[in-house]
Amino acid sequence: MAKILEVYARARDFMAKNGNPTQWGDNYPTPELLEEDIDTNRLFVYMINGRMQAVFAFVLGEDPTYQTIEDGQWLNDTLPYGTLHRLASAGESKGVGKAVVEWCLEHCESLRADTHADNKVMQHLLESEGFTRCGIIHVADGTPRIAYQRMSLTQSQLG
Repeated sequence: MAKILEVYARARDFMAKNGNPTQWGDNYPTPELLEEDIDTNRLFVYMINGRMQAVFAFVLGEDPTYQTIEDGQWLNDTLPYGTLHRLASAGESKGVGKAVVEWCLEHCESLRADTHADNKVMQHLLESEGFTRCGIIHVADGTPRIAYQRMSLTQSQLG
């Protein structure tokens, strides 16, 4: 848990220094949320040579936050989907975000994610990995997030 918290602290610092100080503030995700992620088998770490390079939540099934989308629509609203949340890099290796996205897509037909309007780094990652901006969703505290979706290669090839 100490290393996970360290990776998230580094990510919050990076976000603040890169024009996105409010998305995670000073203490998101909380240790309690991370414990819940662990208890429900949705917290994952990405390791290279025994070193933690990223932490993220991957959730299969409907996300209540995604039930209402404004200023757009999902690419596909009928397929089961997975959601990538709380991706944080240790900042030691290149290509970590790409590897996490690829891993998630191996486990679902459709992958969704969302990010803050100020999180240009995450927007760039998602768009460079073939995600489509679908609209705006609102998280639990009511703040807006840009919503993205990407279909697995199999699904996009099927049309």
